[in-house]
Amino acid sequence: MVARRSISVLGSTGSVGCSTLDVIIDHGGADAYDVRVLTGGANAALLAQQAISVRASLAVIQNEAALPDLREALSGTGIEAAAGDAALVAAAGEGVDFCLSAIAGAAGLAPTLAAVRAGSVIGLANKESMVCAGPLVNREVARAGTRILPVDSEHSAIFQVLEHDQTHAIDRIVLTASGGPFRTFSLERMRGVTREEALNHPNWSMGTGISLDSATMFNKGLELIEADQLFPVSGERIEILVHPQSIIHSMVGYRDGSVLAQLGAPDMRTPIAYALGWPRRVSAPVEQLDFVALSRLDFEAPDELRFPALRIAREAMMAGGLAPCAMNAAKEVAATAFLDQRIPFLEIAAVVENVLEEFDHATEAASLEDVIAADRRARTHAYEIMQRRARRSA
Repeated sequence: MVARRSISVLGSTGSVGCSTLDVIIDHGGADAYDVRVLTGGANAALLAQQAISVRASLAVIQNEAALPDLREALSGTGIEAAAGDAALVAAAGEGVDFCLSAIAGAAGLAPTLAAVRAGSVIGLANKESMVCAGPLVNREVARAGTRILPVDSEHSAIFQVLEHDQTHAIDRIVLTASGGPFRTFSLERMRGVTREEALNHPNWSMGTGISLDSATMFNKGLELIEADQLFPVSGERIEILVHPQSIIHSMVGYRDGSVLAQLGAPDMRTPIAYALGWPRRVSAPVEQLDFVALSRLDFEAPDELRFPALRIAREAMMAGGLAPCAMNAAKEVAATAFLDQRIPFLEIAAVVENVLEEFDHATEAASLEDVIAADRRARTHAYEIMQRRARRSA
């Protein structure tokens, strides 16, 4: 009898985490996998339900106030419960065969690093780990002798079509972008968009943070930086192409003129299943493409005037050092301010750009502590800039 693979899912209650549980259950759940750890942010009821469904050994809730509810929901199941950041990092540091890292934002960096250092193969859906600390993560991956399997649909697509024995022949990488809900909006119309409009993605069902990042196109900017860290192609040869249907998830162009693309329905369960089964392809509970019904695929160049996040991200990537970390921190602060209706939509990019203009980010991160310190400085600076801009407009 073949031993079950041990698995942890960090961020199981988010959109990617829920899709991961769908794939695990579709494959047979606890009969197919030894699920060691599930973690969530604050939704104790959902976390307990998931843990019971796959007979997890441990459930960790980040919000310590939710621990009593989690313990009550798991009472009598034999599943251990824990809470808090330290418990989350400790659980991530318990080595498993495969760890799906899907905690949203910079908060996912420390648990991801802990899983890497434990030697777990990482299914990476937390792009901020590579954005904020790509060189550090890559060093730790090499030291631990493990590897990263990208789970973002775009990076999974690149991984699937990048011929790893032909890296000398790669001409370019093309990241595709849906364009988000405001792809056809004029700049003037974008000035007054609402929270509800920004979260209404035309193709993907995603969490609040990533939906907003898609609307600003900061999500694609983060993916640009992540691709620069994950793949053997210099950043200036990574392009972004708007593809409204979200069917081609990304492409790799070679020097002989060939362009290889990965296609699929816009469903995160496909890249999750690919990483979970690698190096074998396994099934996923997704719809197969119907090319006759699809009928057409459209492409257009991105507009960096209406979506300055793309230019800002490329500049941060080229600056290197802690610039991408500062950019992400400022973006998270400004995005939260928009969601709380404290700043208008177009102010998000303006705040981030102001932070990068004034932030000393040339130093390379030698440790996780360096990254955390830079993240905190950038967040503080973003708050100060928003206050300054609010005073000027009052």
